[in-house]
Amino acid sequence: MSAPDTVTLETERLVIRRFALDDLDAIHAILNEAFSEVPRAERQEWLEWTVRNDRALARLYQPPYGDRAIVLQATGAVIGAVGLVPSFGPFDRLPTLRAHSSEPSTGLFSPEVGLFWVLATAYRGQGYATEAARALVAFAFAHLHLKRIVAMTEEDNTASIAVMQRLGMTVQRHPDPAPEWFQVVGILDNPAGRAEA
Repeated sequence: MSAPDTVTLETERLVIRRFALDDLDAIHAILNEAFSEVPRAERQEWLEWTVRNDRALARLYQPPYGDRAIVLQATGAVIGAVGLVPSFGPFDRLPTLRAHSSEPSTGLFSPEVGLFWVLATAYRGQGYATEAARALVAFAFAHLHLKRIVAMTEEDNTASIAVMQRLGMTVQRHPDPAPEWFQVVGILDNPAGRAEA
């Protein structure tokens, strides 16, 4: 496994890199715009934790869980975040994952490795989320040897569902309305695992 602190990815237009404390203004505005406004001090605390967490995981040779900055190569501007995050949910209720199990569905939560992305509004609809997510997925499959990756969103988040589809994810609807963040789940298996099956 690659040392997590060396994970910097480059695409045609983007650099995906560790967050730095200097990124506070940019990521604070992006996350406030995308989700809900929180005080700057709270966001600063989160960013400091993100930077410390990244370093701690690297020292422990653990996967690089957490957010990474999406930066435009042309300008150096931080335009969003992409990351690998712990995802918990009733995954055994989804048909694709049930097909690989002989056990009955319990509806209990289990962990998966999740893919997260968010962009500033001005940069949406230009393929940046797909480009960044695709680079991180390729890294996770090739270097972390991850079996699969998932992404979760709400039913009305058509932009994120479209990103899931462009990544080649199998997109499934959860049969129950709750939890609301588990309404739509994208699942992508590592091609190396499919080739060996």
